[in-house]
Amino acid sequence: MKRIKLTGLLFLVLSTRVFGQQVPSAEENFTYVVTFGKEADKSYGDDDYSQVLFFVIPATQKTPVYIRVFDADCGGKNDEVYGTGDTKTKFTVYGGKGAHSNKDAQKQDPVGQYKSGTELFSKTYGTDAKLDNAWTTFGPFNPSSGELQTDLGGYVFKLVVDGVSGGSGNLYKLFLSTSSTANNAVTGGNVFTYEYCVRMAEKKTTVSHLYPFINSSVVKVKISIFDFDSDGVIRLVSVAKKGTPVKSSGNKEWKKHEYAVAASEKNTSLDVQFVKQNDSKNNNIVVNITNQYDESMPFYTSPIGGVPKYKSKIGVKVD
Repeated sequence: MKRIKLTGLLFLVLSTRVFGQQVPSAEENFTYVVTFGKEADKSYGDDDYSQVLFFVIPATQKTPVYIRVFDADCGGKNDEVYGTGDTKTKFTVYGGKGAHSNKDAQKQDPVGQYKSGTELFSKTYGTDAKLDNAWTTFGPFNPSSGELQTDLGGYVFKLVVDGVSGGSGNLYKLFLSTSSTANNAVTGGNVFTYEYCVRMAEKKTTVSHLYPFINSSVVKVKISIFDFDSDGVIRLVSVAKKGTPVKSSGNKEWKKHEYAVAASEKNTSLDVQFVKQNDSKNNNIVVNITNQYDESMPFYTSPIGGVPKYKSKIGVKVD
């Protein structure tokens, strides 16, 4: 299968601002990342009980970095608890050769060798009042212990979050930091994933965003959305399109939408917008985006090249 290179991405990654260090980021405007225990019903909004995220550290970063987790336990204030609340969630950090470059790590589903690379940290959390609604820290990690991926802008670490038991949902946030005790952004760093399970906001009219980067080789994308619960409308905004409707999904179902990429959209990010039209609670969704070769595409918490703005074409009539 032909592989698409992310040529030119180094400069773009290094030019992003620091807001994307939090996951979900302010630009994305989702409330939490969500991972359910493997015994949960898929109608709760998690299709595979596993989340894989990648953290990019510029090669210029010489001091240690940390991955911080807000509300790592499951069963407290922010989580979606069912039954006895005995859900356990495992957080594992990988670096070294194959952490990102192994193709299984880049797939939509957690199959094969998606836990590739060298294990640097692992811990399983159940219910822990000390961690509830509070930050905990993984690390320190030497930047060079990640996998060097020059086309992505530096060293890459992988975080795999698995719902190893139970049926409740663990809602958490992440931050890539230079400090073990505070959220201090890594200059030029970024975070991306190939499939995202996230919690929608509760307030009606809230707009959330995902930002897939379209390189020069992409001619078509397929946007797949699971369990949106018909909670509003989905649209796509780019430098060339003001608002293309995207197919929505109902409860416990996938819907796919194909989109042809215009020449002016290459080497920019798309903005997939989720516009909430209900005041519903507990709506978790999964999103995956692929190119014309059915290869999963990364979407970044801080959009590469900045948030895309529609550029209207103004015609001038000359008499």
